[in-house]
Amino acid sequence: MKYNKTTSALLGLAVGDALGVPYEFKAQSEMINNPATDMVGYGTYNQKPGTWSDDSSLTFCLAESLVSGYDLKDIATKFIAWRWENYWTARNELFDIGNTTAIAINRLKTILNTESYRELTLQKYMGNEHDNGNGSLMRILPLLFYIKDKPIKEQFDIIWDVSALTHRHIRAAMCCLIYLKLAEYLLNGEDKITAYQNTQKDILQFWKDMDFSQNESKLFIRIIESDVREMPYEDLRSGGYVMESIHSSIWCFLQKDTYAATVLTAVNLGHDTDTTAAIAGGLAGIYYGAEAIPNYWLASLARFEDICNLGERLHKSLS
Repeated sequence: MKYNKTTSALLGLAVGDALGVPYEFKAQSEMINNPATDMVGYGTYNQKPGTWSDDSSLTFCLAESLVSGYDLKDIATKFIAWRWENYWTARNELFDIGNTTAIAINRLKTILNTESYRELTLQKYMGNEHDNGNGSLMRILPLLFYIKDKPIKEQFDIIWDVSALTHRHIRAAMCCLIYLKLAEYLLNGEDKITAYQNTQKDILQFWKDMDFSQNESKLFIRIIESDVREMPYEDLRSGGYVMESIHSSIWCFLQKDTYAATVLTAVNLGHDTDTTAAIAGGLAGIYYGAEAIPNYWLASLARFEDICNLGERLHKSLS
């Protein structure tokens, strides 16, 4: 079967997520002794093989919203429906939600109930250090297909608005920009090393143009001003902090040469296994195509046909 790049991105992310779900919270030492090698089930959340988590659910909520156009209110509405109505869950059950995301979606519900819609665009001015989990990075990928080819400043403004629905700090949004800029170059057919190097150049120029805080930019030295591939494996971290996630996921993508090796390496870092593998898997899905994902993994994936249908609809609506 031939998949378009939009569908490949969604499937790549969801399969990585599902591979990681049974291992979430396991230490890296545990994973080294008993590494993930295939799609399995149960484990941490006692879910069937192929079950994806909040990472994919919120990604699909964003994708579903973008099918009808870009609308922060509609995105927020779909996040709320996921939280309380099991919308776009794998098996009609919400079994995993991050603390920051839970608090944020409660906030979104209040905003919508009071019809204070302008508040949605003001969230990015209210962030603090606690808003730097990986919960917006894990779900941001569908926005690529809306912002691609736009000027980078316009891309970042949109990204920060969407990121800030749950994670309001500029650091989380900047990680999303780096991720989507790399994905954009991959989508345009560049090899992954050239895509990464061009991303670094674009981000450095953007920082100069926007006078980005040095206190923030110094946190990105290893991925933007240096080469993330030079990070020793033992220095990689895969917790819930957005900086750990962007380093580890892009390292796995750049260092490995197949879809399977990319996502399994991410899972075997331990800790936030589903999210690291989902983020890396989205890039690998675009780069290698869903055709490169092992057939058994796709066959076991919850709501496979629904995901393919969503990818097709998003592709058509934004082409």
